[in-house]
Amino acid sequence: MTPGGAPPFDPFVPRRLEIGAGHMSYVDEGAGPPVLFVHGTPTWSFDWRRLIRTLAPTHRCVAPDLIGFGHSDRPRDFAYTPEAHAVALAEFVERLGLERFTLVVHDFGGPIGLPLALRDPSPVARVVVLNSWMWSLAGDAYYERGARVIGSPLGRFLYRWANLSIEVITPSAYGDRRKLTPEIHRALRERFPDRWSRGAVLWTLAKSLLGSSDHYESLWQRRSRLRRLPALIVWGMRDPAFPPRLLDRWSEALPQAKLVQLADAGHWPHEEEPERVATELAAFLGASAHSRGPAQT
Repeated sequence: MTPGGAPPFDPFVPRRLEIGAGHMSYVDEGAGPPVLFVHGTPTWSFDWRRLIRTLAPTHRCVAPDLIGFGHSDRPRDFAYTPEAHAVALAEFVERLGLERFTLVVHDFGGPIGLPLALRDPSPVARVVVLNSWMWSLAGDAYYERGARVIGSPLGRFLYRWANLSIEVITPSAYGDRRKLTPEIHRALRERFPDRWSRGAVLWTLAKSLLGSSDHYESLWQRRSRLRRLPALIVWGMRDPAFPPRLLDRWSEALPQAKLVQLADAGHWPHEEEPERVATELAAFLGASAHSRGPAQT
């Protein structure tokens, strides 16, 4: 099934591409060196609208809705794990013919999108990370406590019946909850109006915080491949889900990266401080293109 129509404040007309898992909806705006935006949960391509508006005059901005999210199909037989999403995203990139693109990831977009950058050869020319990760969280007491509750039958019940992800977790992860406007909140709610979708799509990813540890560990073991790429890290320092201590891991994986710390932003720096993030991203794209040569369209 395909979720309902776009809310009136959705600024772009989505396109559709058929892959093995179903039709993926995506935004494809602008022209120039390509930038691929990979969202996390419980968001969709709408998450990137402000960055796309800024970059589209000089870059081709591609922002897919992962399977089950946004306007993409929501098949009943899809696994909805990070591993399954990574395979579907790789097929999307191949079918769209994207090469030498800048990869921008947030939240679960990290373990879903970064496998593209870890390939050899890789179609990724640059990497931008916003409050994400790519290593196993098993053994980390902070994550294990929360993940075991969320991944339990109680967690599944709360996701399905109380819409825990959208009504509780999302607001709590903002540095300033006032920046989660009624319009943004409605955009999330309208994509997951029923209990089945919240359980199958959102809760499955929450359960995978520990359940997909092997996948995360496999990414971490290949982290040295990222050091060949220009990189930018933008971090909301008031993020309770991904606290600043995670930056120590990223400094190991991406020692060459430029780091931008946003003191007042939480988990969604591109929603909370979109002008600053867009400025930093545009500057990074210009500087890295100048130093490494233009990316191909």
